[in-house]
Amino acid sequence: MAAPTVVDILRHLAREEPLSATVRAFPGLTREEVGRLLEVAAERLAALPSEPARVSPPAPKPDAAPVAPAESPTKLRLFSDGAARGNPGPAGAGAVLMDTEGRVVARLGKFLGVQTNNYAEYMGLLLGLKHARDLGVVKELEVLADSELLIRQLQGRYQVKSPTLRPLYEEASGLLKAFPRVKLTHVPREKNKAADEMSNRAIDERM
Repeated sequence: MAAPTVVDILRHLAREEPLSATVRAFPGLTREEVGRLLEVAAERLAALPSEPARVSPPAPKPDAAPVAPAESPTKLRLFSDGAARGNPGPAGAGAVLMDTEGRVVARLGKFLGVQTNNYAEYMGLLLGLKHARDLGVVKELEVLADSELLIRQLQGRYQVKSPTLRPLYEEASGLLKAFPRVKLTHVPREKNKAADEMSNRAIDERM
């Protein structure tokens, strides 16, 4: 695989990165404006007559042992959340998958249009469960969410009375069966900030 060019990297940053630290450092600047600046820079570099410089990986030290490729984790923690501004209102689903060491495996977000908060909570869970399933190697999964309703329904402690939530509950229950070991944990909102950030980002950026 060819090494990425500076243009490739700038365009990836513009389209994929939240750029939260940059936006916080410059009050009044939006993520969209930073993305446009990066896109403009990429276009100007691409238009130069000489080929843009390629970013090559650093050469290993002579005495460095070869590093084995990282294996996909078999144990994951899934933080999920949903947000609706108005309930119902513009809604987003968010999920973050982490390994047991706290390293982020995936950040996921999806804009849902106008929905309720409970609908968004379930969609955040489904987003994370599908990604974990698609990894194909996860044997143990801990689901963490700040929605007591969602966790208690999946535990069988609360009934699912809403006709809107029923199919989402059934889909989530089916996906959970794909993992040999599952733990469902209700956490306070302050311990679910990563997933909350993704659900709100999904609304702001129409992901």
